[in-house]
Amino acid sequence: MLDYALLDALAAVVRHGSFDRAASELNVTPSAVSQRVKLLEERVGSVLVKRGQPCVATNSGALLCRHTERVKLLEAELTGRVPALPGGLVKAWPTLRVAVNDDSVGTWFIDAVAPFCAERQMLLDLVIDDQDHTAERIRDGSVQGAVTTQAEPVQGCRSTRLGRMRYLAVCSPAFLARHFADGVTRDTLRRAPCMDFNPKDQLQKRFMRRITRADVDPPLHWIPHVAGFLRACVTGLGWGMCPERMIASHLASGELVPMAPGKPIDVDLYWQSWRLSIGWLDDFGAVLRERAAEFLD
Repeated sequence: MLDYALLDALAAVVRHGSFDRAASELNVTPSAVSQRVKLLEERVGSVLVKRGQPCVATNSGALLCRHTERVKLLEAELTGRVPALPGGLVKAWPTLRVAVNDDSVGTWFIDAVAPFCAERQMLLDLVIDDQDHTAERIRDGSVQGAVTTQAEPVQGCRSTRLGRMRYLAVCSPAFLARHFADGVTRDTLRRAPCMDFNPKDQLQKRFMRRITRADVDPPLHWIPHVAGFLRACVTGLGWGMCPERMIASHLASGELVPMAPGKPIDVDLYWQSWRLSIGWLDDFGAVLRERAAEFLD
């Protein structure tokens, strides 16, 4: 018989990446969390958490985390179907933890899922990561679903295409005149300041490789904030790849100009979630796929 107090401790550590933050969520001491995880590891005979900054699940730990999160969703589904359960055995508002990229959150994701979450009284816990890395979060058991560029299903999951986000290389008119008067070439790209969202962001490199067929190493601004990234482009701090949907008004007003018209970078997005049928999660995925078609190509 699995001890769910121990499983909850493990899931909290993996979810937050820290024994201290897991302790705060569970209202116990970090020592108590550590003891619970250690006891669970002794019972299953396997290391479940790789201690570090952050703490991450091992393969065995990820399996147990996924099981724990599935049980929580199944309990939430049961409460929704049998609202008269005495004493409210589980929280009335279940929480769905989803990994999603920041650009999607800033452009279409919230609009797509907000009506469903409000109607079904579901709480969202969004884990923000690069779209090329969000699948890792569902693989390690820390989320129940992910918006990702990975088409191949993670083991135990199903994958459905949501649509395509189009990114354009843009900058201010003054920046274009100052740095690209001789065209967007390997030499001009090498000298012009560029924005990166974080070290995982590969969009600018993909664009430069497409234009020059070479790896280019320009001066970099690190701006890990969607609004700040866009603002840096508008003010002429540098150039960057921005979602077409986000910058439509800026292009129309002339605040931003495309650096290479007709050469966008298209990113296909997929929804991955557990293959196990759970009402809440299945319904969320169905709504997400339907609504995504209104916002994505």
